[in-house]
Amino acid sequence: MNDKTRLEALSTFLKTKRAQIKPETIGLPTGTRRRTPGLRREEVAQLAGVSTTWYTWLEQGRDIKVSSVVLECISTALQLNNDEKDYLYDLALEVKSEIAHQKKEQSKLTPSLEKILTELTYCPTIVTDRHCHIVGWNPAAAHVFLNFEQVPEHERNLIRLVFTRKELKTLAVNWEHFAKGFLAIFRTYYGHYLGDGWYNQFIKEMSESHPEFQALWQESQVSKAPEMMIEFRHAKAGKMLFNLTSLQVQGEMDLRCSIYTPVEETDTENKLKRLMKRISVEKG
Repeated sequence: MNDKTRLEALSTFLKTKRAQIKPETIGLPTGTRRRTPGLRREEVAQLAGVSTTWYTWLEQGRDIKVSSVVLECISTALQLNNDEKDYLYDLALEVKSEIAHQKKEQSKLTPSLEKILTELTYCPTIVTDRHCHIVGWNPAAAHVFLNFEQVPEHERNLIRLVFTRKELKTLAVNWEHFAKGFLAIFRTYYGHYLGDGWYNQFIKEMSESHPEFQALWQESQVSKAPEMMIEFRHAKAGKMLFNLTSLQVQGEMDLRCSIYTPVEETDTENKLKRLMKRISVEKG
């Protein structure tokens, strides 16, 4: 991400978060003369204790000097959570750019991680790299989502598949909520790896090909590890409820495990067991 692109991303993020704050939540009258939703620039500047001109320049994406102290004040004014705050710092301070310029090595599973995947028998699990490229999965994931083995390796990008494969678009009852969770994770990588031009190329391609991607991406949601309950309507197993837990894998490779745990006191795990057994018999 070059400086121009980085500052444009910063500008978009600040505008989006400002528009999402309702004036009445901070004690301001809604008024009838507000032409756009959310707070005005001068209101954010006042809350952050900075001049309106300076904040306007920052939001316009001008290359100005910023400090962590001022960014903390802006984070508070915009009601950012910790993940959103880290994203703001990454874009505004570019403190992690040296990480981003490291050459990306081929991601692969370690034997211990392969063992973990195998042991999570009835918890569909997918392992992805910092590009959200799928580098590993267990049989349960192949049964619930799709057979990733049949997807050409260069197309095994989780973000791409969520928007292109009908199996995934019809699987989640609330597909939009499902997609937003992955995009929120993807945005944390986007802000963290500032020197990797792959992200801008991928975002441009997806935006031009999939209007749904562009609309959801512009919401600027950020989350390193969203935890959520997801309802699936599987074509063969019916209604299934899973809790999604996203874990970072410590080590040289920036890998992530997305683990779908069957919700307790539901029949999800039994349905998954029957599904996997039935398909195994059909293949046998």
